[in-house]
Amino acid sequence: MPNVATTKMSSKGQVVIPEIIRKQLNLKDGAQFVVVEKDDVVIFKAIKPPAMNQFDELISQARSQARQAGLKKSDISAAIAKVRGRK
Repeated sequence: MPNVATTKMSSKGQVVIPEIIRKQLNLKDGAQFVVVEKDDVVIFKAIKPPAMNQFDELISQARSQARQAGLKKSDISAAIAKVRGRK
């Protein structure tokens, strides 16, 4: 059975995640979340960075998708220059 606890929101919109939940999920200071709202339900989904050994696969997938989309290295360079305010 999942752990259940109550909490409240501060005047600044801050919500404390109860200790029992933080320990169960091994949440540390600085943990980041995606927050989803639907009707009267709020869901916090912890965001965890990929492990270092997953980066090669992620890069391979990104390159494959870029090729399928018809992107070239020059397109990437141009997009970076545009964001940085250069032409």
